[in-house]
Amino acid sequence: MNLLRCWLCVLLGCAWLAPALTPAVAAERSAERVALIVAGLDKQIYLPVRLAAHLGYFREQGLEVDLLTEPSGANAEDVLLVGGAQGVVGAYHHTLDLQSRGKAVQSVILFTLSPGEVELVATRHAGVINSPADWKGRRLGVTGLSSATHVLTHALAQRHGLKPQDYTVLPVGSGTAFAAALRQGRIDAGMSTEPVASSLIQSGEARLLVDLRSPEAAQKALGQSYPFASLYMQTAWVSSHPGEVQRLVTALVRALRFIQQRSPAEVAAALGLAGDDAATYTKALSESRAMFSADGLMPEGGPQQVLRLAAQVNRAQRERRLDLGRTFTNTFVQQANTSLGPLAAP
Repeated sequence: MNLLRCWLCVLLGCAWLAPALTPAVAAERSAERVALIVAGLDKQIYLPVRLAAHLGYFREQGLEVDLLTEPSGANAEDVLLVGGAQGVVGAYHHTLDLQSRGKAVQSVILFTLSPGEVELVATRHAGVINSPADWKGRRLGVTGLSSATHVLTHALAQRHGLKPQDYTVLPVGSGTAFAAALRQGRIDAGMSTEPVASSLIQSGEARLLVDLRSPEAAQKALGQSYPFASLYMQTAWVSSHPGEVQRLVTALVRALRFIQQRSPAEVAAALGLAGDDAATYTKALSESRAMFSADGLMPEGGPQQVLRLAAQVNRAQRERRLDLGRTFTNTFVQQANTSLGPLAAP
């Protein structure tokens, strides 16, 4: 009996020591799990999140991050509110929309300084639709109603003298769903992102109508700046999990720096792309890399610019006084940049 007890002690001791003998496994088991829903995981505007995952930046911060995808940012809002994810990678615009509905959310890092979107016109209509002024009576594709692409479509139309009743907005999603809607003739024109936009142009199925990829192009087309892609979370979760939020943001700031310091071809390779996919992605990123923030900070006056356009579409945002200071925080990004040190030259 004493011998049996000794063997049991040895076995239990080995089981207890096993994690210490395999630190990599122990670290993986102890990593905290966070779910982020991305409003289109394949969209280039959300590249920093994919990079942080592929390069292992999340795991280095002790996090296991599940990336879920949802074609429309408007639908992603609802997933966040019911607790299906801890954060949404989508347009900053949605923080305003949610606050107008009485929900407290805030952006914790900004990825792009411009929308990164393009307005495409089906080639079959390219001869008659030469600008948003020609949208009267046309069907225009957006990712979802009340989405940022809806806001931007309305802003472009208004800037060219059209009213909402002059055209029809159809929610068609993004990526392959958007491409199918254009091919099938369900929409005459629509707003999409890279790399799908470049694919449709290269195949001859679409022509570029309005470019919103770089900050300069967006300023020209909209007459103002428009901060766009961000990671936003419920304010209560941010307040109760500051450690997790800081580690997420630090990993994402590292990804933003990677984009600045590496060539578009190196970025495509880091994502595991090859062949034609890598070539298309590299070309698209070469043309739109200027949209990415180098530090993740919300620029001064940015929220006011977004509200100016959003209020044109959303009545609640137009009539209700919003507290823009509660829709974002730069605290975590500032800490991440401090801990990572100065950005090295590429």
